[in-house]
Amino acid sequence: MYRLVMAIRPEALPTDTAALTEMVLALDAENEKLRVAMQTLKEMIFGKRSERLAAIVAEQFALDLGDLETGVTPLAANDDKPAAKPSGKVPRKKARRNIGALPKHLPRCEQVLEPDTTACPCCRGELHKIGADVSEVLDVIPAILRVLRTIRPKYGCRSCTDGVVQAKVLPRLIESGMASTALVTHVVVSKFAWYLPLYRQVQILAGQGIHLDRATLAGWVKRAAWWLKSLYELQLRAIQASPRVFCDETPMPVLDPGRRRTRICQFWAHAMDDRPWGGPSPPAVAYVFADGRGTDEIAGQLADFSGILQVDGYAAYKALARGHGGAIQLAFCLAHARRKFVEVYKTTGSPFAHEVIERLQAIYAIEAEIRGSSAEQRLAARRARTAPLVEALKARLTEMVGQLFSQSKLTEAINYALNHWHGLTLFLSDGRVEVDSNTVERSMRPIAMGRRNSLFSGSEGGAESWAILASLVNTAKLHDLDPQAYLSDVLERIVSGRTKSHQLHELLVWNWKATRERTTQAAA
Repeated sequence: MYRLVMAIRPEALPTDTAALTEMVLALDAENEKLRVAMQTLKEMIFGKRSERLAAIVAEQFALDLGDLETGVTPLAANDDKPAAKPSGKVPRKKARRNIGALPKHLPRCEQVLEPDTTACPCCRGELHKIGADVSEVLDVIPAILRVLRTIRPKYGCRSCTDGVVQAKVLPRLIESGMASTALVTHVVVSKFAWYLPLYRQVQILAGQGIHLDRATLAGWVKRAAWWLKSLYELQLRAIQASPRVFCDETPMPVLDPGRRRTRICQFWAHAMDDRPWGGPSPPAVAYVFADGRGTDEIAGQLADFSGILQVDGYAAYKALARGHGGAIQLAFCLAHARRKFVEVYKTTGSPFAHEVIERLQAIYAIEAEIRGSSAEQRLAARRARTAPLVEALKARLTEMVGQLFSQSKLTEAINYALNHWHGLTLFLSDGRVEVDSNTVERSMRPIAMGRRNSLFSGSEGGAESWAILASLVNTAKLHDLDPQAYLSDVLERIVSGRTKSHQLHELLVWNWKATRERTTQAAA
């Protein structure tokens, strides 16, 4: 109580009505949170033993346990909706659904239903065909397990003793193993594209009469990653060679057998995508496994990078930029700044937080209109339409921050925005820059999904394999490719030696897709 009185002296109270309202709302929310926490602690300490656990479970959210609720650190969401809709309506993007017509590239299996008789019911004469009604439904053939037998005939000469001829053994993905490249690829894609853990795949195979253990499938995954490591490293270098890179990090629990528990490591994601302004860089993501999330980790990964790095406000990125002497320019994420005001509004109902959210939503509405335009057109529209909105927002933030209680969440949100203002508004001076880092955060969702289903990686080697395979699979998905078709063909080419090491660039997802499209057009 003494600290509260000392923190808010009568002479320190704001005279502005709006600022005083914000202070009261913030204190009321803080008091409610403390009351709930105190009541929960009382029940834990003094309540009946049978009721203590119930109190903890019921009040976990009030105690703000955060990531301990599920045991997994969630990714920060980028789709928080503001309380009010923007004044200007933006056309909603049409959903990609097969309604009314099925894809033409799918094979058609026809069945013709003839009438029981083709004789006229009146005169008994022969009827002739005058038309047909055609309907289509989407069908599926469940996965079929089969045995692929390879027969190598031997030919010998009846006149000579050394005249035996036989075809050479084809290279195999799993040497001396009993799994084809297609089966290994199916396991990899099921895990890293569709988030199906290995133990569930073992159960599915058992249902079809194939009894394997999880360690066998893990060995297949590790072998596939070994073959694909060079391609993964090439993809990572291609991303880091881009003049504008998105970067983010997320925890990855790794089993530590010696301590009989998991230790928290990190997945760093490097991404590029110039589609919003029609630039040359194709969409791609590469994950890097690391022991930690400090400055040394990211500095080692981006040692040779120079350009624009689009990130959140994490201190390691700021230290990285300072250590590169201006070679790296940071563009911060407007969605992260907005999210802090959304949290304040959800907690306190703050009118000012609501106002900021509406102002930011107006900026996003303009971005939605100019998405797909050239960098020059986007920059012109931003300077003409967005810049005045940004200046007005900064003026409001600066005006309000001096009148608020310094420890309030709203003050914290305002200070975050003002302290990162240059990076948050870099998009006003460069049409290539996005307003947020959603590009890389969307690429983190597959990692979060896989982590939620698998809980942790079994070892550092497993985490490295995870990074390699998830990078290739999720980049294929960014290009609307079937990951199974892409990865199977790539592995076949590498294992067979048809694609040499100096030709690996041909197997990068965007180059592979372009080659396949040219082949399809030539065949047509």
